[in-house]
Amino acid sequence: MDFDLAALLAAHKDDGYELYGRYVNPQQPKVLHMIGFDKTYVRAQGAYLYDADGQAYADFLSGFGVFAAGRNHPVIRQALHDALDAQLAEWTQFDCPPLPGLLAQRLLAKAPGLDRVFFCNSGAEAVEAALKFARCATGRRRVIYCDHAFHGLTTGSLSVNGSAEFRRGFDPLLPDSVIPLGDLDALEAELRKGDVAALIIEPIQGKGVHMPPDGFLTAAAKLLHDRGALLICDEVQSGFGRSGKFFAYQHETVVPDIVTMAKALSGGYVPVGAMLAKGPIFEKVFSSIDRVMVHSSTFKGGVLAMTAGLASLAVLDDEGLVDNAARTGEALRTALAAMAERFDVLADVRGRGLMIGLEFDKPSSLRARTSWNMLQKARVGLFAQMVVVALFQRHRILTQVSGDHLEVIKLIPPLMIGDAEVKLFIEAFGEVMEDASKGSGLIWEFGRTLVKQVARR
Repeated sequence: MDFDLAALLAAHKDDGYELYGRYVNPQQPKVLHMIGFDKTYVRAQGAYLYDADGQAYADFLSGFGVFAAGRNHPVIRQALHDALDAQLAEWTQFDCPPLPGLLAQRLLAKAPGLDRVFFCNSGAEAVEAALKFARCATGRRRVIYCDHAFHGLTTGSLSVNGSAEFRRGFDPLLPDSVIPLGDLDALEAELRKGDVAALIIEPIQGKGVHMPPDGFLTAAAKLLHDRGALLICDEVQSGFGRSGKFFAYQHETVVPDIVTMAKALSGGYVPVGAMLAKGPIFEKVFSSIDRVMVHSSTFKGGVLAMTAGLASLAVLDDEGLVDNAARTGEALRTALAAMAERFDVLADVRGRGLMIGLEFDKPSSLRARTSWNMLQKARVGLFAQMVVVALFQRHRILTQVSGDHLEVIKLIPPLMIGDAEVKLFIEAFGEVMEDASKGSGLIWEFGRTLVKQVARR
């Protein structure tokens, strides 16, 4: 019997939300219907998604940072076709094919001071490997993390997740301790206890787009190493050029002991994660022949995943996407910072490269302040969500809030966006801010709808 994907999709083109709600996650369709995000996209190209009517939606979310090169990049797509056509032997488990070694070699060339790579299937799995390797290499069990951190949702990565809403209901987790982001004194106090294996930190936090003070990573690494502990930098979202350097930690002179990455390494096609580390750490884990499989994964180093990673790196270099992220991100942040001087509800613009946080706070005008207070009473974060909805419904720009109960929007567009997309976003965001500062308009009408929905729960 033949399998016809096109026919299957055509037969169920209007069934996606019903099928998803019935068989996958019952809450997701409800949320999308409620906020008006219940679109069906039929194709995607570059920085844009397209619905069945041919309308284009500018993608400033990029699958939470997956699409560095844009969607459906022809070079990456062709590389995957070539890999399939080659009919290579896959996952024999007892061989050493060249593609994982080649991808590891090229990643390590971007990360001087690191020596080896473990491949896996996601960012959370890369973090799991990092936690295991740090504990094995140091002989200690406790890992320090920062408040508001997000490192994944598997049990180990959840143990270093600073968001209570994700941890609730899954205790007990691994031994851990949390410190305020950027607090060297708190880190030193934990290290004095003598049982810390590592500090894991995002150089740019995904939740809220917060960064430690300049020089913190370098100072933290010295404290950690003086006490026999390791520095793990989680670059799952901030890596692969997003900050304007290949890794965000490279804005300092520090060399972490372990680095995790994923998302954009996939090229937007095949999930792949990676953990990079210094040689002695690997040698401690894989210390003898009988420990050859002491940490592994069935699908590590798959042909399509490795091909996607190699092609994505080639595109990143050939198209100058790291430099473009730095230049375009600076242009976007500069324009947004100027806008903050006009609209006091826009309290802060922060980030690096094309990872930008927009934080909102109580406006000064009486009418707008009254509406703000009403929303805050119903649920913290509704104002930011309304801005997201207004950008989507009025201007067909896809963004999202940067975390639950946060008045912060995160912009993480593809690294290949240009001046046209910067202009599009600035004009649209300015119109929404103009309306929001008046405390009236469609944004508030939708706000009242959301308040009613929350009140009925």
